[in-house]
Amino acid sequence: MSYCVNCGVELDPTAAFCPLCQTAVCNPVQPVDRESPTPFPTERREVPPASKRELAILISAMLASVSVCCGLLNLVLRAQRVWSLYVIGAAVMLWIWFVPPLLRRGRPLRCQVGINLLSVAVYVLMIARDVDGWSWYWFLALPILMVLSIIVLFLDFMLRQRQRSLLSSVTLLIGAAGVFPVGVEFFVDRYFQGEWTPGWSLVVLTICLALVIPLLVVRRVPSLREEARRRFHM
Repeated sequence: MSYCVNCGVELDPTAAFCPLCQTAVCNPVQPVDRESPTPFPTERREVPPASKRELAILISAMLASVSVCCGLLNLVLRAQRVWSLYVIGAAVMLWIWFVPPLLRRGRPLRCQVGINLLSVAVYVLMIARDVDGWSWYWFLALPILMVLSIIVLFLDFMLRQRQRSLLSSVTLLIGAAGVFPVGVEFFVDRYFQGEWTPGWSLVVLTICLALVIPLLVVRRVPSLREEARRRFHM
């Protein structure tokens, strides 16, 4: 068994140079084995990227298959309610979420987010029409979707202003995760009780603030920031 005289790493019998420090191997007792296969590839190659078009076709086929099967099953069972429309609507919504971004990578994030939220709004509108729930759609579901869209667009704007570090991005995401439940509880309480009584959302907001404050301190203190980058490879 040979070892590198420079860094001490254990060497394979076929190694002519140390794989770590590139020191030449010279062991008179055990010459380099040049006939056996090497444990590492001798040529550097890259894995070819997967075809986005083929993946989009696969996702489309899976969603179409689920929609057709549920539609046929609904016809065979002769249920009183056409429940397959919910599955078909969800399949269409998922197709809008995943397939167009695969085929068009240059689309801005805010444009894709707007299309995704619009598809969710239309899907929930279909459910509201089927169950005669126009009230909760206009005063509960749609406002919550609007709050979500505002938060996502705000995050997109802040993250695109300049090249932000991973620490700053995580801080913004945690802060947004704490604000969104407050908006959800506000509209839920206003719809069911007529007034807002803060409760569980403040607990979530407090936890998020407890995480954000140390991150802000670390971000402002250069020594702590460098230590965090070194420890977590950021």
